[in-house]
Amino acid sequence: MSSTLKIAIGSILVGLVVLGIKTLAWRMTGSVALMSDALESIVNVATAVAALVAIRVAQRPADQGHPYGHHKAEFFSAVLEGVLIISAALLILREAWFAFQNPREIQQVGAGMAINAVAGVLNAVWCAVLIRQGRRLRSPALVADGRHLLSDVISSAGVLLGVGLAVTTGWAVLDPVLAMLVGINILWSGWKVMAASLSGLMDESVPAQTLIAIREIISDCGTGALEAHDLRTRHAGAVTFIDFHLVVDGQTTVADAHVICDRIEASLKARLPQAQITIHVEPEHKAKHSGVLVV
Repeated sequence: MSSTLKIAIGSILVGLVVLGIKTLAWRMTGSVALMSDALESIVNVATAVAALVAIRVAQRPADQGHPYGHHKAEFFSAVLEGVLIISAALLILREAWFAFQNPREIQQVGAGMAINAVAGVLNAVWCAVLIRQGRRLRSPALVADGRHLLSDVISSAGVLLGVGLAVTTGWAVLDPVLAMLVGINILWSGWKVMAASLSGLMDESVPAQTLIAIREIISDCGTGALEAHDLRTRHAGAVTFIDFHLVVDGQTTVADAHVICDRIEASLKARLPQAQITIHVEPEHKAKHSGVLVV
């Protein structure tokens, strides 16, 4: 089992534990703000399951029907996660509005807040694991899950502060108002997750820093060629697709051109291990005198 799959399964287990803790805190206190926190944890579990399914699909090898692989499945998972987050936010806003019209007294405040704080700490630790490992493994699904958990950690801290203020000041209306703020924060988080995923589905180029590194590798390792142009990149999950035209002297043999291409590919894969590279070799009269100049 891959590291990505193990982490995805861990997310489901952590999500279930946190959901149970937050639900207990809500039942003890009756706080609509703590209820909103528990509702977000339901989304965490659902999205963790979606991420696990997407990662399993994304790791399937290329086949006749999908010659470029199944890597984009993770982007679909992240889009679904964004939809679920937004749905939860709208449900929270609805419940907060009803509670705002009829404020409720909060019960067993100390114990309830302490229990909810434990869930917040657990989420914070797992959030750091997801984002760090997701970036290392280049998994959009894990990173999206981690970013959502980060918003959950922030909103949980705000909920605890707000509930404490509602009790100490006696302003019961602070509880639903805080739940509304949590809902708005979750709504924004869902939009950001969806926007990031859609860019991948639209074959957005790799980040500028990575593109600069790719151009430098081609320039440094293309000795024997003249230039490279029409460089295009895109990413899908952990895989980066790179294709470009490599211009060589008209007298260069096929074997020599192949050696140059192999050298460039080896260097690119040393920088991007899961890169899939396509190089189209052209004679010198096809040069555009633009793109990447080979040193």
